[in-house]
Amino acid sequence: MDKYNLTVLNEFILLGITDRPDLKAPLFGILLIVYMVSVVGNLGLIILTKIDSRLHTPMYFFLRHLSFTDLGYSTAVGPKMLANLIVDQPTISYNCCAMQLTFFSIFISSEIFILSAMAYDRYVAICNPLLYTVIMSPKVCRVLVVIPYLYSLFLSLLTIIKIFIASFCGHVIRHFYCDGLPLISLICSNTHEIKLILLIFSAFSLVLSLLIILVSYTLILIAIFSMNSAEGRHKAFSTCGSHLTVVVVFYGTLFFTYVHPKYSHSFDTDKMASVFYILVVPMLNPIVYSLRNKEVKNAVHRTWRLCLNILLKV
Repeated sequence: MDKYNLTVLNEFILLGITDRPDLKAPLFGILLIVYMVSVVGNLGLIILTKIDSRLHTPMYFFLRHLSFTDLGYSTAVGPKMLANLIVDQPTISYNCCAMQLTFFSIFISSEIFILSAMAYDRYVAICNPLLYTVIMSPKVCRVLVVIPYLYSLFLSLLTIIKIFIASFCGHVIRHFYCDGLPLISLICSNTHEIKLILLIFSAFSLVLSLLIILVSYTLILIAIFSMNSAEGRHKAFSTCGSHLTVVVVFYGTLFFTYVHPKYSHSFDTDKMASVFYILVVPMLNPIVYSLRNKEVKNAVHRTWRLCLNILLKV
């Protein structure tokens, strides 16, 4: 196998979502619609939770950052993936590959911990309602999002530097985007250290975030079932429903994609699962929070009326 070093390798060849030409046009149309809905939905939530004063609460502060991370990792992969569907040979330049992996890793890692912060927020709101505004102060909320961003930045830069200072023995990535594991498989030298770093940090991130979510919801369930009022239990469940739906879909797809025996799924199945959590999950999140949340729907109506009044005055 010919060796490609950092001075020679200018681009990687991607295998793409499908090698069937007759499927490329339909997939491009469907995924373009999904991506555009995702962009509009997440941008809409970011703007809505910023301009509507009634949504200036910890819950919607975290929701705004969830939408930001959804928009971030889907945009890191989506546009290039769509562009590669309409060319004969999908490729990505060496520098773009490094940037894509960096931004994708930062946003996907941050989302894991933001979902955990949202679970903790729901725990405080239900189990300690009288102290909610004290515990979930603006300073605490900022810390709970800044730490995940800084941790994700550190982890991403560490792994990307380790990967891209190495020499590659091939330039065909067995995926439709620059994912860490397919890139590591192309490295000429011993990859034990890089794989160990990825395993340790990935396991730490997943276990810690899932532990926070599981403990939070266990305590929430205990508090709900100890309530005497059926109306109170229903209200408590409804405040957690949207977040719980997002958590199940996100983690379920993530585990299906990465945490399974290699022989249990075909390569095409893995690619479709990746498409689902990269494009479909970010599209679903704003829909779930909009349809299941009266405050968001009311804020949409208020903002729409305000925009109409401004237009009429003009």
